[in-house]
Amino acid sequence: MIKVIVSGHSRGLGEAVAEALLARGASVLGIARNGNERLAARFPDRFAQVTLDLADAAAIQRWLQTGAVGAWLSGAEQALLINNAGTIAPMGPPALQDPGEVARALTLNVTAPLMLAAAFAAAGAGVADRRILHVSSGAARKPYSGWSIYCASKAALDHHARSVAEDKVAGLRICSLAPGVLDTEMQAAIRATSLERFPLRDRFAEMQRAGGLVAPEDCARRLTDYLLGDAFGSAPTADLRDLPG
Repeated sequence: MIKVIVSGHSRGLGEAVAEALLARGASVLGIARNGNERLAARFPDRFAQVTLDLADAAAIQRWLQTGAVGAWLSGAEQALLINNAGTIAPMGPPALQDPGEVARALTLNVTAPLMLAAAFAAAGAGVADRRILHVSSGAARKPYSGWSIYCASKAALDHHARSVAEDKVAGLRICSLAPGVLDTEMQAAIRATSLERFPLRDRFAEMQRAGGLVAPEDCARRLTDYLLGDAFGSAPTADLRDLPG
């Protein structure tokens, strides 16, 4: 039995990945501020969800203390954690960034995934095959003007994966995976921002006009193939665009 935890399952790539795994027979627990009633209606027996603000570290801690992760993973033969939830905001140089928004972004993009990873590794210690996937970005490896918070947070996930791989925990694999440029609400937010906050805005707008964005469902199929495959975790960081298939 495959038991999965997916953050940010209410829309975009998180929804597509959750649906792809459910279609393969896995049981999925989604965590997000908003629920996904479509998935709940389609997979009533194998889909559960928790309403939780992943930009609130105290709320995450309270939920983890309930033992919910261990209860969900009970009976699993394979356990997967997909840290997908994230935000591009705040965009712009430091003087234009609201400090409170910076704090929420770093909690959502970094603190929450690392808290969930720690809880998952501990609660799933009895599961022989455990896999953690951080949804990263090319921005983790290349700096972009206006994206200092996003770039730094994704780079943190990459280096977390590298360090966990060095721990060499038996039965635990990890990869921080850049999925490519997807046609999601995040891209719409990028196109809607000002040039002052993101000087490369027009490049992304042209990519959308030219059909260069990948549908979340197409990305989810490839990501799921990799996540469930034997090669997962062979490198702690990867780019989906560079993988076979």
